[in-house]
Amino acid sequence: MEIHKLLVANRGEIAARVFRTCRQLGIGTVAVVAPDDGGSLHARVADEVVEIAGYLASEEHIRAAKQTGADAIHPGYGFLAENADFAEAVEAAELVFVGPSPDALRAGGDKLEAKRIAREAGVPVVPQGEPNEIGYPLVIKAAAGGGGRGMRVVRSPEELDAALEAARREALTAFGDDRVFCERYVERPRHVEIQLLADAHGSVLALGERECSIQRRHQKVLEEAPSPALDAPLRSEMCDAAVAFARAIGYRSAGTAEFMLDGRDFWFLELNGRIQVEHPVTEAVTGIDIVREQIRIAQGEPLASNSLLLAPGPAAGGGSVARNSLLLGHAVEVRLYAEDPRTFLPQAGRVERLRLPETIRVDAGVEEGDEVAVGYDPMIAKLVAHGETRDEAFAHLGAALAETEVGGLTTNLPFLRWLVAHPAVLAGETTTAFLEDHPPLSAPPRFPDRVWRHPWRLNLPPPPHRPPPDLESAAHPHGPRAEQSSLTAPMPGTVIKVLAAPGDRVEPRQTLLLLEAMKMETPVVSPYEAVVKAVHVAEGDRVAGNQLLVELEE
Repeated sequence: MEIHKLLVANRGEIAARVFRTCRQLGIGTVAVVAPDDGGSLHARVADEVVEIAGYLASEEHIRAAKQTGADAIHPGYGFLAENADFAEAVEAAELVFVGPSPDALRAGGDKLEAKRIAREAGVPVVPQGEPNEIGYPLVIKAAAGGGGRGMRVVRSPEELDAALEAARREALTAFGDDRVFCERYVERPRHVEIQLLADAHGSVLALGERECSIQRRHQKVLEEAPSPALDAPLRSEMCDAAVAFARAIGYRSAGTAEFMLDGRDFWFLELNGRIQVEHPVTEAVTGIDIVREQIRIAQGEPLASNSLLLAPGPAAGGGSVARNSLLLGHAVEVRLYAEDPRTFLPQAGRVERLRLPETIRVDAGVEEGDEVAVGYDPMIAKLVAHGETRDEAFAHLGAALAETEVGGLTTNLPFLRWLVAHPAVLAGETTTAFLEDHPPLSAPPRFPDRVWRHPWRLNLPPPPHRPPPDLESAAHPHGPRAEQSSLTAPMPGTVIKVLAAPGDRVEPRQTLLLLEAMKMETPVVSPYEAVVKAVHVAEGDRVAGNQLLVELEE
């Protein structure tokens, strides 16, 4: 079926991104906006706009599509993107869902089922089970979603109950499903993912990998392609595993198989049945517009009909892999967020000044004058640099960040500038523990020259675990410690739980209340042993940044 008009069941940067490709293809575009999001960029760049009750209301997207005469719905990422019931409802309404089939979404989107299928397909997975079976440290994950939501690392049995409760609550808020599971926590792996394209005719193509190890709050902040950790044999092995899993669930559309990598050992984590935030780095090194291919696949076209996708190796119908010789240089992406550059706590406010670079690709979600609201992801833009070599790509990105300006609210721009100049990052020697080993904006270590660093191996134990930036103590105490302290909100948000009352004696780092912003929870804790003098908020209250929450006294 040929698509003439497409609705994006999403907002912000990804909606605007899909609309750009639609314009190139001559496809009409429809934006949906929630009541509190009417002035957003994606609504201004679409051909038509329909107000809906909320982005998680599946029936509202279908109503808007029918109302405007749209043929298809693209889910973007987040919200309903991996919701099999939504995909099924779209197809039942005789609309085209630009994504995987409902069955594939159910098989790949449920992490527990996905791991079972992976094991049967011969794809290695991390051990999972009951906490007393797998031991500590372990990680709790949401069964129905990703992106760091509902994820908690637990290092001792004493932390387990509180972590399970928080993970279930956060998963329910983000995905409408509070199921979680536990698996062994691998302390310092790399995070490498394989971009897949699969059509409805049995062809599955791997477009190579992305390195996504640098993360905060279990969410990525820098991605690059190809990965500096992979050679040709390991790349082929991981791509084959990704293709095998996609075939096992009958996958269709764009998708990403995520893996942990430790040395030459790797384990399958999950299949993201949607387009990824970081898809532009793969587009830069392959020359393939992934959104365009999603639309073509949804229209029933085979991969082999597009000469850009032909690759040497196995037959096209057998799961071709984009070989490294086909890659066009190197690409790196960073995410510019409205968030504190040290604690990564989300921020909100009006973008009073915005100067984005013109020398590299920029996928923006806001424009100057727009509001970054507390209820949505705080991404401002993605900055994507490309070069013939890795060093060249990072140099282009560093120069672009130097000319970037954002005024009116706090952003992570200082952190990004620090990050792309860090010796460990430039050397390609990062793991998911990078920000534990190198606190944000800290002075980078003075490494010896690379010529001396690589040939020698010093057999020392790995550095001890250190926590990432302390989010729990980000509610700043004010006033003389000997008498009392006022705890204020570290960012705008909603109070979802109050755990202390006036007169309670509390211990150091005891959680007093929980704030939610941008679908992530932040605990507000006591800085020392004290008595609660007053609690100034209740569950369900919306609070502003620096608003008084709790008063303590000794």
